[in-house]
Amino acid sequence: MNAASPIPVIPIIPESAPFTAEQRAWLSGFLAGALALETHVTPLTGTDAPVLSSAQAQEDDAPWHDPAMAIDERMKLADGKPLARRMMAAMAQQDCGQCGYDCAAYSKAIADQAEGRLNLCAPGGKDTARMLKKLVEEMGGGVVGPDERNTKKEPEPQGERGYSRNAPVEARFVSRRRLNGEGSEKITNHIEIDLSSSGMTYEVGDSLGVFARNDPALADSVITALGAPADFPIAGKSLRDVLIEDMSLGAAPDMLFQFISYLVGGERRLKAQALARGEDPDGDAKDLDVLAALEKFAGIRPDPEAFVESLEPLQPRLYSISSSPRAHAGHVTLTIDTVRYTIGARSRLGVASTWFAERLPEGAPLNIYVQKAHGFALPQDSNLPIMMVGPGTGIAPFRAFLQERLAQKAQGGAWLFFGHQHEASDFFYRDELSALMAKGALTKLSTAWSRDGVQKVYVQDRMREAGSDIWNWLQRGAHFYICGDAKRMAKDVEQALTDIIAQESGVTGDEAKTFIANLKKAGRYQADVY
Repeated sequence: MNAASPIPVIPIIPESAPFTAEQRAWLSGFLAGALALETHVTPLTGTDAPVLSSAQAQEDDAPWHDPAMAIDERMKLADGKPLARRMMAAMAQQDCGQCGYDCAAYSKAIADQAEGRLNLCAPGGKDTARMLKKLVEEMGGGVVGPDERNTKKEPEPQGERGYSRNAPVEARFVSRRRLNGEGSEKITNHIEIDLSSSGMTYEVGDSLGVFARNDPALADSVITALGAPADFPIAGKSLRDVLIEDMSLGAAPDMLFQFISYLVGGERRLKAQALARGEDPDGDAKDLDVLAALEKFAGIRPDPEAFVESLEPLQPRLYSISSSPRAHAGHVTLTIDTVRYTIGARSRLGVASTWFAERLPEGAPLNIYVQKAHGFALPQDSNLPIMMVGPGTGIAPFRAFLQERLAQKAQGGAWLFFGHQHEASDFFYRDELSALMAKGALTKLSTAWSRDGVQKVYVQDRMREAGSDIWNWLQRGAHFYICGDAKRMAKDVEQALTDIIAQESGVTGDEAKTFIANLKKAGRYQADVY
């Protein structure tokens, strides 16, 4: 079948029914989503059925399962629910897998007392950890909390080597290549990693967990602020090595402020105690990383080992894989923005992004693992069309998708919406995308450049301009994908799609939202957000 050939819509609603043509088209699409009918194929069953994560399977009674929703609003929606469901509402709702679970499975593990670590939800940060600790207290303290993690006796579950954060494997860093052109305001790198000695493989849609290291200069500044010797021995390592390799030096944890409150007196003790409770006595709490906390309470000279025990462990970072194993056997690639920003007089660095961009030498070993995708994968039938929305580094999994579709000789058609600041300097993988179009793996490319004109143009604007075509693709059974920022972009894209469905089919906004909800249940609307 030619990629441009139309795929007929299943006539679920007969022409004799008392509906207009537009209403029949919408109802057919609605039912196709609800029943998981894939246009010209039979209803999905057995091994062809979309695999839902535990969070997706329970989404009907989890109205808070929205990564754009604030935690206070999520907790209100979960009020009165069983404890495990309220714990789920405390999560960041991204189902990113960085904790080793999805949101529903992590919360259930805590409620079942099978998981004692309350600080694994990296996107939720301190807000999630605090709420989980509060909810655990309702259980009578039956779960080991983050403040007790260093005395936990039972071993952590290991999982399969290479496929669990608790069982990483060693790979080799090959190279970095800057994707931005001259004049770009960003530094984005294409990262290549050699897997040949790891015995590990992956599928498109998966993410790669990376155990990065802190900037040694930051660790040295922390040691100076402590007034401690860099070679102070802690668990067989030097203090410096522990701070570089094992401990988070980012947002200062509540336990650190509690620890500091034992070392200071008067007003400073009251402030430290307030910060430990999640309050913000001086209006600077959001800016306090570990070094800034030590500087705020300058002059303390704690025992280095006790200080380290008050910190959080350095968490692995997850990145969407930007390659297909069919195109890059034995290798995996990532697409990473380098994170740098300034607070006061000090530059703050993204741990893994600057490690990859500046500090990791080519040929060096690194510890990694594959995080299997939670409901983010290509349709099993490669003759079905796909629509992908991935601005900036959100293009990463879709580069992998397109490489896979090329290897599959997929005939269903593929449409990519990509956007960034400037076309001249921020058009990632431009030559590759042109080649994929020439080979038919990419059927349509819509771009949006937010800083090239008088008005800012985003991917959702390009979607609205192409509303009729988008609706036609959905009617042909297209799967719709989003990758990128959870709180703004993904929310705006979903709203644009809702408006398109309502306008093109003549239904209300609520009915269009129901249509999208059914696409999600059928596995035809999938998101990889962060």
